[in-house]
Amino acid sequence: QVQLVESGGGLVQPGGSLRLSCAASGSIFSVYAMGWYRQAPGKQRELVALIRIDGSENYGDSMKGRFTISRDSAKNTVDLQMNSLKPEDTGVYYCNLVMVPGTKYDYWGQGTQVTVSS
Repeated sequence: QVQLVESGGGLVQPGGSLRLSCAASGSIFSVYAMGWYRQAPGKQRELVALIRIDGSENYGDSMKGRFTISRDSAKNTVDLQMNSLKPEDTGVYYCNLVMVPGTKYDYWGQGTQVTVSS
């Protein structure tokens, strides 16, 4: 079993910043990628950012230049620094760990709420 524990969500005003953290534990034999996805009410889950084992990164289009993903491979943690937050960034943010792409070894956290509102 693999567990992902997210922290750092909350309420922030537009233009503010938040930092999300995710710690993975359990039977982790390999890490291909870790990342963050979000889901707003009534919308599909979308990519926020991910970082692969080789250090390459991907960001959702609306997050580029505002969000930064980082990881600690030794600790199996991944952080997401979110700056210049907008109301449309509101949603539940989920941590994801992929050990082997395209297989059952793909895990999700329970999510942390981020609300951007004045």
